[in-house]
Amino acid sequence: MWLVILGVILLVLKVAGVSMLDNWSWWWVAAPFALAAVYWQIADSVGWTQRAAMRRADERVQRRRDERLDALGMRPNRGGKTGARSSRLDAGDSRSARSGSGDSQQSERSLSRSRKD
Repeated sequence: MWLVILGVILLVLKVAGVSMLDNWSWWWVAAPFALAAVYWQIADSVGWTQRAAMRRADERVQRRRDERLDALGMRPNRGGKTGARSSRLDAGDSRSARSGSGDSQQSERSLSRSRKD
């Protein structure tokens, strides 16, 4: 983008007749536009722009998710777990894991599925 801005500035100064740019060839004035086109072609072919767009979309989704959790009063704390409900679930997990029952594996799987959201 800065190449396009530079090109526009050079173009305006050349058309306005600024003495320093009066002696420059039009090729020098048009060069930033050509370089910007080459840069964009390379960025698109390598995937820079798509990755940046995907990152921005992911950040927007995470921000909306956080806002909704805040509205529900379920904002994750530093450990990544939610309020009192998760502490009760965690306490239940530790009790079932100590008992050695086969149901603990099933409850852990269902708990991990519910936390992925």
